Amino acid sequence: MDMMKKVAVIMGSDSDFPVMKNAVKSLKDMGIPVEAHVFSAHRTPKEAGEFASAARDNGFGVIIAAAGKAAHLAGVLAGHTTLPVIGVPMKASVLDGMDALLATVQMPKGVPVATVAIDGADNAALLAAQILALSEPALADKLEAQKKAMAAQVLEKDQKLQAEVAAL
Repeated sequence: MDMMKKVAVIMGSDSDFPVMKNAVKSLKDMGIPVEAHVFSAHRTPKEAGEFASAARDNGFGVIIAAAGKAAHLAGVLAGHTTLPVIGVPMKASVLDGMDALLATVQMPKGVPVATVAIDGADNAALLAAQILALSEPALADKLEAQKKAMAAQVLEKDQKLQAEVAAL
């Protein structure tokens, strides 16, 4: 059996890691091999491009790119690969991440970047897992179990709320 594809978590700065470590942990918890790196779209564009260009040959299936402010990292990576790229706009400026959100989501035709919420590391990891699960049935089963557990928690909260409302 082939090994599962890896997910790359690329950050524009090491200051993004306190948020992005949640994505790394989530991926590892699901048994997905993950690598994390710091590459800057502006300060190390050559290295970022080389990483993305070689990512498929190096066993990656998805790239998650987190960046704040001008937030060009996801787009630069996407411009160098046909792998799915998931952008995580980071809350890193006085604009509370809106600048990064717009820079990440407003990609030109032909260079798509899937974009999650500002500081949305958890959803980026889940989306990467869902993409890999298309060819990994065991991973699909894990994701299905997570969804069922999440639904059960919500229904439990509803039951508690119903009891409180009835007691009023």
